[in-house]
Amino acid sequence: MESPYSEKVVELFKNPKNVGEIENPDGKAKEGSPACGDMVKLFISVDEETKKITNIKFNSYGCASNIATGSIITEMAKGKTIDEAKKITWEEAAEELGGLPDIKAHCSVLAADALHEAIRDYEERHGIGKGEKPTTEEVVRERLKHVMNPLTGIDVVDSELVESIDLEDGTVSIKVDLAEDHQFAPALKEDIEEKLTVRQDVEKINIDFQG
Repeated sequence: MESPYSEKVVELFKNPKNVGEIENPDGKAKEGSPACGDMVKLFISVDEETKKITNIKFNSYGCASNIATGSIITEMAKGKTIDEAKKITWEEAAEELGGLPDIKAHCSVLAADALHEAIRDYEERHGIGKGEKPTTEEVVRERLKHVMNPLTGIDVVDSELVESIDLEDGTVSIKVDLAEDHQFAPALKEDIEEKLTVRQDVEKINIDFQG
């Protein structure tokens, strides 16, 4: 039976590039969730003067397409400036791989989103780009759309796991429709804090589990 994957996908699945983590990265991201079957963690180091990505690593939890797209995205971004890397699209990644089965197209989307989120994380840590804008409820909701509801695999905003968001004097207070003693509560709390603590004007995050 003919394989649905290109030779390049198979090769990168067997011999993935840039696998691992970077200690104390300049930017990092996690996209996807084990609940939906695929997840990518991505880490970048950025030269302070040239703004070029000098090192990039990823960890993938999922199928062959997920591992291959993580490999190709990191190869495409390595050595580029953050502005150049922002322009890398999932379609370009899929094309570099020689195409993906339609049912696996989301894997290239996931890898591209992880790259863009790691860059955003870097910018927010350094107060540049979107990180320069004040934190509003709209900004918090946008950031939380990259936190997955572990029960459904859909983000915590669209799945309505987040009940309310309040901001006052540098404190972000979030009510979550999940029991505090739920097995996923600690990981969810960590994911939410990771998305918001990097913002320059956020001093404290209160997460109130309401389930």
